[in-house]
Amino acid sequence: MTSHVTIHPKILYYGTPVVLLSTENQDGTTNISPISSSWALGNYVILGLGLGSQGLENLRERPECVLNLPNASLWQQVEALAPLTGRNPMPAYKKELGFRYEPDKFTAATLTQVPSETVRPGRIGECPLQLEAIVHSIRIPEYAQMFAIVETEVTRVHADKQIVRGEHHINPAAWNPLLYNFRHYYGLGSELGKTYRSET
Repeated sequence: MTSHVTIHPKILYYGTPVVLLSTENQDGTTNISPISSSWALGNYVILGLGLGSQGLENLRERPECVLNLPNASLWQQVEALAPLTGRNPMPAYKKELGFRYEPDKFTAATLTQVPSETVRPGRIGECPLQLEAIVHSIRIPEYAQMFAIVETEVTRVHADKQIVRGEHHINPAAWNPLLYNFRHYYGLGSELGKTYRSET
């Protein structure tokens, strides 16, 4: 039996896949929002987005997106996106956290935009898995009004040939997702690095 202590962590990112969420800006360009809160059930993926993000505002106006899933080798590009926001003017709380405004996140993170097939926002070519999706519902819970719960339905899945087994399956031995583990980046192995907001 293990020994436990009671703690009060600031965050509960206990090891979830990173998603680079593509949404469409008002001018037709694509914004990228790194997020770490998502889960899938069938063809539906539920996202958690903080209020005040450009991604959430885009989804309210234009309810289409792409869930780009990076592999572990892309952790530095993901971290390059971490302190950036597409929101202008920038919310005060983001300024206090060290964010800076950047309208062209593809260039900032050396990523490549490729066209989607069923939605308007672009995909991220370097991500081995790309899920095009439409938004069915956006809800701000009464008990916690600092984030939104976004319900999406996947309309198309793009997968790098190197991680596909047969015609319809992802090969788990070839797929190494980037995980966000208490503000540190991991693959399915040793630590790769940590985010600028990490306190450990």
